[in-house]
Formats: sequence, structure tokens, C-alpha cells
Amino acid sequence: MSKLKFAVVGSGWVAGEYLQAIHAREDAEVRTVVSANKAFASGRLAELGIAAQVTERFEEAVKDDGIDAVVLCSTPNRREEEVALAAQCGKHVVIEKPLAMNRQGLWKMAEALTKHSVVTAASFVLRWNPSFVNTKSLIEEDALGRIFMAQVDYWHYVGPQYGQYRWSRTSQLGGSSMLSAGCHAVDAVRYFAGDIAEVSAYSCRTWADSDYEFDPNAIAILKLRNGGIGKVSSSLECKTPYKFNVHLLGEKGAIMNNQLYTHKLPGQTDYATIPTILPDSGDVSHHPFVEEINDFVHAVRSGGTTRCDFFDAYHTMEACFAIDEAIASGKAVQLPLAR
Repeated sequence: MSKLKFAVVGSGWVAGEYLQAIHAREDAEVRTVVSANKAFASGRLAELGIAAQVTERFEEAVKDDGIDAVVLCSTPNRREEEVALAAQCGKHVVIEKPLAMNRQGLWKMAEALTKHSVVTAASFVLRWNPSFVNTKSLIEEDALGRIFMAQVDYWHYVGPQYGQYRWSRTSQLGGSSMLSAGCHAVDAVRYFAGDIAEVSAYSCRTWADSDYEFDPNAIAILKLRNGGIGKVSSSLECKTPYKFNVHLLGEKGAIMNNQLYTHKLPGQTDYATIPTILPDSGDVSHHPFVEEINDFVHAVRSGGTTRCDFFDAYHTMEACFAIDEAIASGKAVQLPLAR
């Protein structure tokens, strides 16, 4: 079986995790890295022990007949154009979040991926986290019943200590608290409790001298299509260790992160703790990029779909745009968004 050859767009922190995940597989290899800083990218490849070519031109990489798939770790404002060209060239594609910065960009990507059938993975990477895998399995085994209340929190101080801060704090490239990072919490609600029918939302500043060009804190109240309710919160400017809380109340049981109470255990008197790996770190090396790439490669080779393909993640992004519209208007926003 020939190796699946990748082009990775970007050479930063997250791109490094993809490079390592691809390089670790015997049936895949990094052929090209696309970076505006060729010297930095070459140095990064040398550090990781990966032999690959470096180019500054995305078009050169995506039109290379020797490339089978691309991983997009570029800044979010470029992804709609890159996805469209990758799909046109028949390349399978992994798309970092947020998928797009606005509804029009998301629609453009959807049109391209509908017209050109390629395998996609949207990097809501926590879907591959072991605790998420456990929770999803419990839901599918009816340990909780219908989820009627879902609360998920993303609390992470993303300040000058992170390289991405120089651009992620801007309205152009960060966009909003939900687009920048809180989208993981929105996706978790959808993954565990189903699609969202309506959102109301509010945002605020933390400190008067903040360098964020948008309110770094947001809360959204959700109406779920299953008749239940939900809440997501996102804070990028907070005095707390990293927290990603997943609290689910079902008709037959409940989950609090890795603690379970369920009708499946009729003698249970209190929550049971499940030993697992929680999504409790903002360090990208803690996140399951290896499992995501493994799933993606398997989908490409089998002709299947990934755990989070573009058309699934599309609905998460629509919900994020609706939250931002609700914040701006002060009014509830219905989903799906009118196209």
C-alpha cells in the first residue's frame, strides 16, 4: 500500500502536532510544508526529524500530483479559499477551527465540498479525547437517556504568553470569543445533546486595559432541538487554570466531566469516577491529534467519513455565528441560519 502524502499549511504550535502525528504513521508521510517563513519551517522540520520540502506558495503544494491530502493550520481568514482550491484539486483536507470567519466563507466552503467529493476532518479535536469518547459511548448505550440540559465551559487565559495572541486577539483573525476558542464548547453541546434550535447570548470585557479587540468573555443560552436547554461559556481572559467543564443532565442519568450517575447501576448511591484523560489542558500536545489523523487516514483509505467531517462541523460553526449575532443584536437567533 502506497503512503498517503500530506502537505501541512503552517509551521506553528498546532501544525507541529499534525506533523508529528503524520510522521508517526508507517503508511503516511509529510511531503510538503507551506510557510511564509521558510527558514523557521525548515528548522522545525529538522527538530522533528522530518524530511520534507518547504514552499511559500499554497497553490504549488495543492496542485502537486504527489500530494493526497492537506492539513490547514493557516490563519482562519485564508481557509475558505484554501478549502475551495484543495477540493477543486481533489485533495482530502483537514481543517483547523474555526472553519471560517463568517457565514459567507462557510457557505463558500460548503459549495466547494459539495461539488468536489473529498474526505474531510474538521479539527474539533476534543471529539477524539478519551473522556469525550467515554461520554459519547455512554449516551449511545442509553446510560443517560435524552439529554435535557447541557452545560459546557471553555475557560482559558489566552494572553501574551501564547504566540497566537498577537493575531488571535484581533477582530480580523480572532473574530470573537466563540470563534477563537469557545467553538469547542459549542461543538461539545452538539456532540452530546444534539443540534441547537435557538440561541441568546451576551458578552463582556474583563479588564479596562485589555488588548482584545472583541469581548473575550461570552455566555450563550441554547434551545435544543430535542426540547432541552443548554449553556456554553467562553472566557479567554480569566484568572483561573484551564477548565473545560462538561455537565450533562439526562432523563436516566448525569455526567459531570468524568463522574457518572446512571440508571444502569441501580445500586449506585453517588457519582462514580471514571479514570480517563480529561480535556483539562490548553497545551496542544495534550490534545488527541494523533487519534484525529488516524481517523482521517482510515477514512481516506476506506472511503468512509471521519468522526467530525465538514458537514457536521458546519452546524457548529452556524451556531457560533448565531451566538455572535445574538450578542450584537440583543435578540434571540434561530437556527439554521437563512442562506
